[in-house]
Amino acid sequence: MQVSETLNEGLSRGYAITVTAQELADKVNAKLLEAQPNVEIKGFRKGKVPLAMLKKQFGPSVLGEAMQESVDAATKDHFEKSGDRPAGQPDIKMTNEDWKEGDDVEVALSYECLPEIPETDFSKLKLEKLVVKADDADVEEALANLAETATNYEDKKKGAKAKDGDQVVINFLGKVDDVAFEGGKGDDYPLVLGSNSFIPGFEEQLVGAKAGEDVVVNVTFPAEYGSEALAGKDAVFECTVNAVKGAVAAEIDDELAKKFGAESLEDLKKQVTDRLETEFAGAARMITKRGLMDGLDDLVSFELPPSLVTSESNQIAHQLWHEENPEVEGHDHPEITATDEHVKLATRRVRLGLLLAEVGSIKEITVTDAEMQQAVMQQAQQYPGQERQFFEFIQKNEQALQQIRAPLFEDKVVDHIMEVADVTEKVVAKEELQKAVEALDEE
Repeated sequence: MQVSETLNEGLSRGYAITVTAQELADKVNAKLLEAQPNVEIKGFRKGKVPLAMLKKQFGPSVLGEAMQESVDAATKDHFEKSGDRPAGQPDIKMTNEDWKEGDDVEVALSYECLPEIPETDFSKLKLEKLVVKADDADVEEALANLAETATNYEDKKKGAKAKDGDQVVINFLGKVDDVAFEGGKGDDYPLVLGSNSFIPGFEEQLVGAKAGEDVVVNVTFPAEYGSEALAGKDAVFECTVNAVKGAVAAEIDDELAKKFGAESLEDLKKQVTDRLETEFAGAARMITKRGLMDGLDDLVSFELPPSLVTSESNQIAHQLWHEENPEVEGHDHPEITATDEHVKLATRRVRLGLLLAEVGSIKEITVTDAEMQQAVMQQAQQYPGQERQFFEFIQKNEQALQQIRAPLFEDKVVDHIMEVADVTEKVVAKEELQKAVEALDEE
């Protein structure tokens, strides 16, 4: 087997690989001899079929296997000896297309190799970490929001008319073509007007109703309604208003605290403070991470595989086009061409991605099974009622697993670099943190 270099420009590599006819013949004979003890053909006992007959009957298929294995072995051996790491799937083509049995096999191997990543002194990075403490006003605001979610409803004065935000307690009976339908009946049902929990147009017709009144509500079921028997149909609901109740904010006291699993109001305040400061810390980390990435972009430079930059810039252009044209869900759209701005962003992403991957490899940073499991569970919560299907999809889809693992790995590498970098803490108000986060979104 012979391997000779045909291209060495930048990160592009090309090689000509020759597998001699003799090597192929020896490999075919070895495969046939290995299989001979288990082969049984009419007229011969098992294991006694002559090699010549085996070669005549099975030779062509074994030859194909031998060729593929020889090329694969040559390619693997080349990468082990050269130390090259291909940036993508190597291109392997047989060049003597008029090949016939007895000829050498000639193959062209080409690829772009990953660059050598220079050692980087991360202590040169100067980063600022914003620190925000939750003050009394922040905690009181959060408690007030919690109280709103724990709203109680109390009867309004006799004769009071229902308005948006009020709760009406109703009996109702729905009919289509004067025939009651399944699921269209309810008694003492508490309905908050303006909550849009009923069919469109239903709640509006109860605004102004008083306790003790009968109200006829006319609606049309949406065309995409879940029940085919009701979809698009006109319906009449005969309603009786049993009570009209006004919203009363819950008191911020120990009772409210217990509703949210705290032992007392002081305990709830502590939990709220911890949660707010965790949220502030998360936002501050985003800002510090952006500063770190900007610093690395200025600090580190090395040649990039053009194919990776092209692929990333095309992906960025495609994603941004769909964000600007959300009505187009599939890929039936005009060809999208990456702009210079897309290429610039792709270059940054590829460079930083390769750098972080190298740091993670050198420092043996990995994502544990427990970390992956926790991340998958968090994502599954976005699909209530379909968690099991989500788990099954993730387990069978390596690409989806990688999409979950990649940001976890990146964050762990970033944490490592932050430990080495020169990080200065700066205590700021919540408003300054918010402005800094908004500035990130504008970039």
